[in-house]
Amino acid sequence: MTILDTTASADSDTIQYVTIVIGGQLFGLPISQVHDVFVPESVTRVPLSAPEVAGVLNLRGRIVTAIDMRRRLHLPPQEGEQMMAVGIEYKQESYGLVIDAVGEVLSLPGSTAEANPSNLDKRWAEISGGVHRLDGRLMVILDVARLLGSLFTEPLVAAA
Repeated sequence: MTILDTTASADSDTIQYVTIVIGGQLFGLPISQVHDVFVPESVTRVPLSAPEVAGVLNLRGRIVTAIDMRRRLHLPPQEGEQMMAVGIEYKQESYGLVIDAVGEVLSLPGSTAEANPSNLDKRWAEISGGVHRLDGRLMVILDVARLLGSLFTEPLVAAA
C-alpha cells in the first residue's frame, strides 16, 4: 500500500499520523514522512551492522535498510507474527521500520500535542517528538530524525 501525503487540510493546524504499534505501545508517524506500508518478503542480514539493523530488502527495485523497532526499543522479538514495515526517507536514504502492526490514519490538532511526560519510558522518550492523549491511551509521536540520527551517528570502532 502506498500512502500519499494528504497533510493539507482546511485546518492548517491539523496533522495526520499513521498509527503503528510496537510492543503494545501506540506510536504516530506524521503521514508526510511515510511513503509505504508493506510486508517485507525477505530481509538480508548485513554483517557487522548495528543490532537494530535487521538487514536490507528490495522494495520495488530500491535497496531499503530495515530497522527492527523492537530491537531498537530493547523489546523481546515478536513471536510467530507476520512482519509489517513502514517505508520512510531520511537524508535521501530509504528505510523500512519493522513494526508489530499498522493502525489507522488519525487527524489531530497540532495544538493538542504535548511534551513527553516525565514518566515516559526512557526508550520511548529518546525517539519521541511529544505525545497526544487519546481517550485514555497515549500516542507517542515518533521523531524520525531522533530515531535514525542517533542510530547512524555513533562513531565506528575499529576491530583490534
